[in-house]
Amino acid sequence: MAYSRQAKDFVAISGLHPNTTHPRVAGVIIGKTDVKSFPDRKSIGFDRFTFGFTIKDSPDYFINVSSWGNDGYINGLSNSFSIGDCVIIENPLVATKDPEKEDRFCPSTPSFYRLLVSEAHSQLSICSDIEMMNRLLPLLHLPVKDSRDFYSLGDIVANGQSLDGIVINILAAVRSIAEPKFFTTADGRKGQRLEVKLFDDSVTSFPLVCWDKEAIQLVQTLIPRETVLFISDARIGFDSFRNCMTATVNSKTIITVNPDTKEASLLFSYVKEVSESGVLDEDDKPGDVPVDSISDVYTVSQLKLKAQENPEVFCGITYSFVSKLDLDASVSKVIRSRCSKCRYQVNEEIQSCSNTACPGGDQPLTVTTGFDLLVDVTDHTGTLQSCSLNGTVAEKTLGCNPEEFVSLTEDERTAMKWKMLLERCKVYIKITPSPKTRSGMRGNVLQCSLADPGEVKQNMSALQ
Repeated sequence: MAYSRQAKDFVAISGLHPNTTHPRVAGVIIGKTDVKSFPDRKSIGFDRFTFGFTIKDSPDYFINVSSWGNDGYINGLSNSFSIGDCVIIENPLVATKDPEKEDRFCPSTPSFYRLLVSEAHSQLSICSDIEMMNRLLPLLHLPVKDSRDFYSLGDIVANGQSLDGIVINILAAVRSIAEPKFFTTADGRKGQRLEVKLFDDSVTSFPLVCWDKEAIQLVQTLIPRETVLFISDARIGFDSFRNCMTATVNSKTIITVNPDTKEASLLFSYVKEVSESGVLDEDDKPGDVPVDSISDVYTVSQLKLKAQENPEVFCGITYSFVSKLDLDASVSKVIRSRCSKCRYQVNEEIQSCSNTACPGGDQPLTVTTGFDLLVDVTDHTGTLQSCSLNGTVAEKTLGCNPEEFVSLTEDERTAMKWKMLLERCKVYIKITPSPKTRSGMRGNVLQCSLADPGEVKQNMSALQ
């Protein structure tokens, strides 16, 4: 196998054997675990430290590497490289792996062996050979499992709790990445947790949970709505608190970013189309966020500031006026029909969805018809423009359904509009940061009703 002009100096992973003397291996890091410590049985009162990683040097071959040692050596070695780096390992010990033990806790590899890196005998360095890096880096985009061997998010949801505790492969796109949450356990150990929302053409939001710092560092570099992941060996579980299925990154998991596969390319095309359409920003299901659970009160300027500082979706209450409400526009701009599969706006006369990536493309068109309004919300600090007021929320706000609205005269619609525009309202709103929009955010009204004057006075005083 030709590595570069230095090919004779390296041993391919496929050629490694316990009898190999002074091996020199080059590869790209495709997986890595956090450093862990255990009591040293030989030295009472002291700990031994360890961590592992996986390197790949060709499309079909990769191998697990582990290292044990004292605190300074192991943490120093771990901090010297990250997933995605090309490294050279000199003189590792080539050991026969115990398949039953190794494959339970480490990524499954095609090699019969594993590598051990020790402070006394081995050395690891970052590769600086451009030719070798150009050969190794494309391997990051090749899944370690068959590219056709995966569950869609719809498959996971459909199978439900029958998958609880099972390890599977997933192909999905990144919808959003939350901020990491930090905590301290009862025995004083510090930990962290980060949740990624995944989606595909069958499910709009599915949680992927990361507990390891290495996994968190990797996913924090991803670009939501522009990244597809092949996640090998994710553990599926049922979250009884949220009553939903979740996936968790574990010590066996390898995450391949933007895989170079046909299946990933098809999903990426869908992701690009729905992201550009704005469909992902629309949420017609306010029940996902019970308004009873929302208590934080904001001025409009505070909502804008928090959206700039915080990449997560959040909800709040604002006591504001609805300053723009085009109820006297043409009915087609107030009430719209959307494909029930992908929520694209459709023309029912055509009897087909114009979204080429619609998951129901081969099926008869089914539509949902309802209010689809954009409103401005204003208080003394500013205006939130183009907030969505849709579906049943709009019906409750306006006091009528679409059929009743259509039967109103133009004067009656205008009177309904001005009734809302002249009164201060209590608006429950969901804010979604959206860097591609002019304002950098999207607002979705979850509930809007006339505000009690005493309640307004009390809350506005608290915000001064």
